Amino acid sequence: MLGRLRALIVKELLAILRDPKGRMVLIGPPVMQLLIFSYAATLEVSNVDIAFLNHDGGRWGTELSQRIAASGTFREVTPITGLGQAREALDRRHVLAAVHVDPEFSRDIEAGRPAEVQILLDGRRSNASQIVAGYLERIIGDLDPRASAGAGEGPVVRHWFNPNLDYVWYTVPSLIAVISLLIGVILTALSVARERELGTFDQLMVSPLRTHEILIGKTVPPLLIGLVHATVYVLAALFVFEVPLRGSLLLLYPSLIVYLAAVIGVGLFISSLSTTQQQAILGAFLFAAPAILLSGFATPIENMPAWLQPLTMVNPLRHFLVVVKGVFLKGLPASEVLLNTVPLILIALVTLTAAAWLFRRRIE
Repeated sequence: MLGRLRALIVKELLAILRDPKGRMVLIGPPVMQLLIFSYAATLEVSNVDIAFLNHDGGRWGTELSQRIAASGTFREVTPITGLGQAREALDRRHVLAAVHVDPEFSRDIEAGRPAEVQILLDGRRSNASQIVAGYLERIIGDLDPRASAGAGEGPVVRHWFNPNLDYVWYTVPSLIAVISLLIGVILTALSVARERELGTFDQLMVSPLRTHEILIGKTVPPLLIGLVHATVYVLAALFVFEVPLRGSLLLLYPSLIVYLAAVIGVGLFISSLSTTQQQAILGAFLFAAPAILLSGFATPIENMPAWLQPLTMVNPLRHFLVVVKGVFLKGLPASEVLLNTVPLILIALVTLTAAAWLFRRRIE
């Protein structure tokens, strides 16, 4: 049995690695994706143009304009003279926000009364608008506490696990899980479909290999390749992006192996249903896109509709994201890692069993 398994695993690895173009696909795009997505998938908003309508003739209105221009977040602060100009600039998307300073702004501050500033935002870009609103409110609050919503000092905010709100600390650990999912599903989904197109699947059916041996032989090569990719991403996170590692890799890797097994099980299930590589790629995409959207990577799961949240429990990416971000940023204890690895074990058992059942039906 071990000899047959070894031969099948070597055959699968050679089929993946012997093609120079295949090797480039395995090495080049994942590394490029990590580098590009790490900087492109930013949660920050910068280089924003805003309009500034100052109806205040005092020094505080001018001081506010200068502070906004010097903040570094905004690319250009355009003075305007009326609300009509602000409406037109927002409508034409020339600016993301318009700041309207009340005529009594400086007088209210000097008199110790709450001063009012109106912020008009482009609701078509809701996420960016909310972030810009937070930036502007912070600048206005730093100008004078009485320029905020109410008088007095505001609360002191301390961000745990990511004190400087560096988006790279969030995106890079998450991309370790996301890119591993894409590579694992696509690589595995093409496995059986490629053999069907080449005509070697019939040879596999009449070989002395049993169903579970075929399943193991199809699982181990992408698992090894996925571990190599994940290791490269972890090293890049530590030494290129300088993401802190507060937990232990000894806790991360067992969970990573189970996660890859669950992902490979999905890929084998898709591959067993597909008769061509084109169908396999489409099936992998149909799984990967909802898996990423329902993982909590882009939007919090708590913000999703109540009927949709239970569906995320069958998503392996959701559980592994908690592990990988927790190990890097929180120093997640072993009990919490185990708590999020148990669902991965169940998903892996279900997907691999379903793939084995389909293999058996195909062979019979």
